[in-house]
Amino acid sequence: MLPLIVFAVGLAYSNYRQDRSDATRRVLETVRSMRLVLDSEVQRMTGGLQVLALSESLHRGDFDSFRRSAVGFISQYGEDSVLLLADKSGHQLFSTLTTDTASLPPRNNRDIVERVFASKAPQFSDLFTGSSKKRPIVTVEVPVLRDGEVVYTLSFSPPIDIFQHLVERQRPDEQWTVSLLDSKGVVFARAPNPNETFGKQASPSLYEAMFRAPEAVLSSVSLDGVALASAYARSRLTGWTVAAGVTESSLIAPLWRDIAITSLIGGVLLLVGLTFAVRMATTIARGDMLHNLLIEELNHRVKNTLALMQAIAVQTFRSASRDERTKFEGRLCALAEAHNLLSQEKWAGSELRDVIARALQPFLLANPDRIRMAGPTVPLSPRLAVVLSMIVHEIATNAAKYGALSNETGRVTLDWEIMEDAPKPRLRLIWTETGGPPVTAPVQRGFGSRLIERSARDQLGGEATVDFLPRGVVCTVICALDEER
Repeated sequence: MLPLIVFAVGLAYSNYRQDRSDATRRVLETVRSMRLVLDSEVQRMTGGLQVLALSESLHRGDFDSFRRSAVGFISQYGEDSVLLLADKSGHQLFSTLTTDTASLPPRNNRDIVERVFASKAPQFSDLFTGSSKKRPIVTVEVPVLRDGEVVYTLSFSPPIDIFQHLVERQRPDEQWTVSLLDSKGVVFARAPNPNETFGKQASPSLYEAMFRAPEAVLSSVSLDGVALASAYARSRLTGWTVAAGVTESSLIAPLWRDIAITSLIGGVLLLVGLTFAVRMATTIARGDMLHNLLIEELNHRVKNTLALMQAIAVQTFRSASRDERTKFEGRLCALAEAHNLLSQEKWAGSELRDVIARALQPFLLANPDRIRMAGPTVPLSPRLAVVLSMIVHEIATNAAKYGALSNETGRVTLDWEIMEDAPKPRLRLIWTETGGPPVTAPVQRGFGSRLIERSARDQLGGEATVDFLPRGVVCTVICALDEER
């Protein structure tokens, strides 16, 4: 019995090590998924701001006309959002908070203004105190260009609650700690205890590790003093970091439970076996006539006891392990909405038309009829939904900068279909532009083209092609659909 008990305990510990390895891998997958959801949300904000930065009223300096477009943009995010315009010195020329521009204070965060003018590209701030409402904010900044030079910076500060809701939707369950941190490691969204940790620096164990690599798995102690099996992933787009961890106690609890059950059953059976052995030995001592019979009976009972012990131990251990794994898998399935919908609960996917409409919403504010969409109903998994959203957004942004959406006459047709010519169904998405400026093929591919091609190839297992035809750009994306859609 004793070797069987030791073997069962060793098997339980081996399974615990495997479950722990699976758990840390899933934590890393979770933060990667949340990073995609966060980048998708920020890309949507950035795209809307870039469209506003191209408006004629803004370039004419007609801030009264521009205010209507600005108010329409921030109405998507709620009353706490603010859109403002500043020059290189940080002087505010326009704000959705007031029409009295003379009373507007100078910008507090001058560093990000200087970065926008220097880079001529969108920038994303760390947490700082806004000059107008005197509260902590993060901002998305895009340049306003005139003749290729930056003349203003258009700044948008979304409600912090947007990021808090994102964290709460993506958090698998209450055993998890999930945080969003700026590029300096300061928390601006967290679950649990968001109010107590907002604006605090990451815990020392996480802070020391998070600047060594873009992503990693580690053991850490949270700001609440809880030991966690953690992972983090830093966004290349914003520089912000998504960190998550599951409590160590929730991982080790099944091990102690399995050991306790195995030890209890083994002890009982050991005691029963010893009792039978003692009784049989006493009976044998009564006489030589029953000696052979008693030996056979003892052998028979011991074999049955050993077989019963092995069956109960293995059966109990396997049952507990599968239940624990099933529970854990069920909790992870609850993040996609993603991201997150990731959250939409349970990573349930989205319908392709809804994903595209959400990605193109900033480009439809002025004239919804400029983009025509046609295609069948296509349910998407959370992974496909997030990646396709980013690809469509990138294509539309390029069109707003250089293509059919950069003037008043351009039109876009977006068609998709399901191809059944392969063992696994594939989706073909065709973006066609007409009526835009004359098209010439670029000498070098930009970051947007590389992002589209790499996302289609590496994350969707498909391909993307961009054809620069004289009548307009045609972009084709082909990807395999997940079997469970």
